[in-house]
Parts: sequence; C-alpha cells; structure tokens
Amino acid sequence: MGEHDLVEIIEGALLAAAEPLTKRELAQLFDELDRPPTADITTALTAVAERCEGRGFELVEVASGFRYQVRQHLSPWVSKLWVERPVRYSRALLETLSLIAYRQPITRGEIEDIRGVAVSSNIMKSLLEREWVKVVGHRDVPGKPAMYATTREFLDYFNLKSLDQLPPVADVKDLETMTSALPLEEFHDSRGEENEPESTDVHGIAVESAQGDEVIEQE
Repeated sequence: MGEHDLVEIIEGALLAAAEPLTKRELAQLFDELDRPPTADITTALTAVAERCEGRGFELVEVASGFRYQVRQHLSPWVSKLWVERPVRYSRALLETLSLIAYRQPITRGEIEDIRGVAVSSNIMKSLLEREWVKVVGHRDVPGKPAMYATTREFLDYFNLKSLDQLPPVADVKDLETMTSALPLEEFHDSRGEENEPESTDVHGIAVESAQGDEVIEQE
C-alpha cells in the first residue's frame, strides 16, 4: 500500500467517523498483516492536514483524537445551518467551569468560597449532563463533598488537546481573566450588561437563562 492510498483511507475514515479518531483507531482499520506503523500514520495525517490548506475546513487534534472541523472564522455563516437558538452561557456558569478547569479537583463549596455566592444546582446539573465535568472523588472532610474535574469531552468541545493549552495559572490573576482564558470568544453575562454579546453553540443542549443561574432547555 502506497503513501497516497494511506492518506486517502485516513481522509475517508475521518470524514465518515462521528467522533475523533486516534492513531491507534486509525491503525485498527487495517488487517494485522497490512497495518501501517504509527510513523506512517503520523506522516499521512500531516499530508491530510496539508490538503486542507486554503479550504473551509481543517484537521485538528483534540483530546479524543483527530477530526475535521469547519474553520472558526466561518462560523457566522455555517452556524445558520442549525435551527436551534444560540446557547447563552451565563457568567455564573463560565466562572464555575473555569474554576473547575484551573483548580481541579475542587468541591462545590470551594467554588462558592472563591466566587462569594452560592452555585446553583442547575449549573452543576448542566455541566454534568453535558459531560464537561465529572465527580472524581470525595473530599475527606465532614459531609464528604464531591470533587469535580473536567473531562475529555470538555477538552474536545473547546478544541483543546490537553489542559496544558490553557494559559498558565501564573498568568491568571483573577476570576475575570480565568474565565476569559476559556476558548469561548463570546458569552452572555447574566448580570445584565445590555451590550454583552451572546456565544453560539451549534450543539444546543442547555441554555443559561438571563435571570440568575437558572438553566432552561432549548425549545
């Protein structure tokens, strides 16, 4: 099998796959006797990425593997293909998610101590349902509160290969900069600033209400 054939097979697999594919999963597409070494798959992936140059999509590597995705600057047009209303992320949800990302594992009480306000149960429920966070254990203190950490799905959603791609903690001086470190270009501020833009989410599962921390479902 030539290099050109391998590139085409990987291209086809990535186009057909519903989820990102790892190099191991790509290798398993072949019979054991014909299975290319990892180095050849890496070379083929580089060629696949180069073929995307000048096109409206690109090959990206996230925590779960490699996938094609539309280039970010095209989202104002491509997002119109989806009928769901744009998702609005409240500042409360983003601050909670940011604290979990940077301080994990962290308990709900510790999040509340840092934010200075109670964390809505709906926010935690929304983050858990979206599988952006998970319970990784319980703090050995009275009450045994659950400790939360981010997931592989969180990394995939925000186009991160690992948490190392977030700005280092040393550069995050306060909660405001911590929240802005998440790769969401825009978000809705539930505190009521009229000119705060909305962020869009083509997956559209849960919406943060403009009234407090309540979470409502898409219609």
